[in-house]
Amino acid sequence: MIAEISASCLFMRTRLISRVISEIYDEQLRPLEISSAQFALLVAIYIVQPATRADIGRHQHLDKSTLTRHLKVILSEGWAEEIREGADGRSRPIVLTMAGMDLLQKAEPAWRAAQVQAKDLLGEDGLIAVMDIASRIMDPIA
Repeated sequence: MIAEISASCLFMRTRLISRVISEIYDEQLRPLEISSAQFALLVAIYIVQPATRADIGRHQHLDKSTLTRHLKVILSEGWAEEIREGADGRSRPIVLTMAGMDLLQKAEPAWRAAQVQAKDLLGEDGLIAVMDIASRIMDPIA
């Protein structure tokens, strides 16, 4: 039974793929002093801004503690900020700052390099499968 788990467990295989691909992006983004997780969160904030922490967490499928840990760095670095406009008293929406936008623009070449490496690792069929699965998760009605 354990041999079967080791050989065919989807969870273990997808975690392995995730860690390897994350390391590819981390390596490329390292000179900019941002992790792949922080980069992905900045892009998500850009897409849904202004957005509450809950909105961002739902968009990225992140639990509260993981989101809080990454947002703490993003906010303290000044890449994003909480705004009063649109606040409901319980939470304040988060938006990217100019520093955050500048960082995303500076990170584009590193992101492109990581994209090439990740695509090479996945191959054409793997790339199509990953993009299809991600699309179904992000828009389950489609």
